[in-house]
Amino acid sequence: MTQEDKDTKQEQACEAAEAPAVEQAQEECAAASEVEVIDEQSELQAQIDKLTEELEKQKKEYLFLRADFDNYRKRTLREREELIKNAAERVMLSVLPVVDDFERGLAAARQSGDAESMLTGFELIYNKLIKHLNDNGVKAMESTGKDFDADLHDAIATIPAPTPELKGKVVDTTTRGYMINDKVLRHAKVAVGQ
Repeated sequence: MTQEDKDTKQEQACEAAEAPAVEQAQEECAAASEVEVIDEQSELQAQIDKLTEELEKQKKEYLFLRADFDNYRKRTLREREELIKNAAERVMLSVLPVVDDFERGLAAARQSGDAESMLTGFELIYNKLIKHLNDNGVKAMESTGKDFDADLHDAIATIPAPTPELKGKVVDTTTRGYMINDKVLRHAKVAVGQ
């Protein structure tokens, strides 16, 4: 046998011996990559489960928050409606003593024919009402002689100014205006000099 034949046989023998080892290595490699794929899939599934759980938790929190806000909105609307409905109650309750005074004054006026005492009684009632208005932040506006201001006055007429300095000023106030806490409650109805 020649050296070449010996080398060829030896190569064939090595190849025959290596074939099962290569196959085994390939199987081990395939098994290892299968394990890696399974590990990767289980990690991904764990992440999906965790994110799903977190999403469900966030949904619940959102629904609770939304329900709380809806309850708050309903409660504030109900409170506001009640406040508007009963806002005048305090004012009306405090005006009742003035009505009582008027009733007593009218009863006294029917029994007595004295105009002077009736006038004095009505002045007392008027002063009591004005004091009550002032105590609640309502103040009368002084308009006559002042510059016309459309934010404070309603011009119901223009008349010739008696003097040149009264042009553009309020010459006469037909209905007094009132302010409540620096806000116009009722505009004064005025005649403006032209």
